[in-house]
Amino acid sequence: MDFFDFHHHKRYIRNGIYNLSKGTPPDFPYSIGIHPNDIDVNTIEQQFSWMKNTMSENCFAIGECGLDSLVSVDQKIQEEVFLRQIEIANEVKKPLIIHCVRKFYEVISFKKKAEQPMIIHGFNKKRQIAENLLSNNFYLSFGKAVLYNLSLQDIIKDTPLDRIFLETDNEYFNIEELYIKVSEIKAISLEQLNEQILENLHSIKNG
Repeated sequence: MDFFDFHHHKRYIRNGIYNLSKGTPPDFPYSIGIHPNDIDVNTIEQQFSWMKNTMSENCFAIGECGLDSLVSVDQKIQEEVFLRQIEIANEVKKPLIIHCVRKFYEVISFKKKAEQPMIIHGFNKKRQIAENLLSNNFYLSFGKAVLYNLSLQDIIKDTPLDRIFLETDNEYFNIEELYIKVSEIKAISLEQLNEQILENLHSIKNG
């Protein structure tokens, strides 16, 4: 059985969404965006030009994009760049893969401007944040922390199946491990989980 890796940085993984940060796009699904940490105020227009000119038919999503309280880029500039990417996603009708560090309230406030689905990647925060995101129609993508983080396992247990994705991100482990763990937590078969993830992909692809 093939398991879809919702967000990763490894060009050799074809069954998933590769995060393209430079170079030419691959011939399998990828996302493209301007990460808060990569914003360069001196070349931002060139960054947007690269982003728009590099979108091919295999571009599945816009991202990573979002807000990060730990990077040195001014918050107002981060918000401007984030909003522009939301507008691009609206225009090209592609979902957004969101990077968020200690700015969930602000990210939620941007949701009303998005016409396309928004997915928080690498979610590993507290239950209250998860509930706030889900109540605002976000999807949550979970990574390796689920394998050992008991509170995160409890969150997954209560997260609707039609709002879940699974990913490796930068971690080197077999995505099947994560699918097995989540199928155990949700008390469903691997086949059911895999089928639901593929349904979720279909849902966000079609807005």
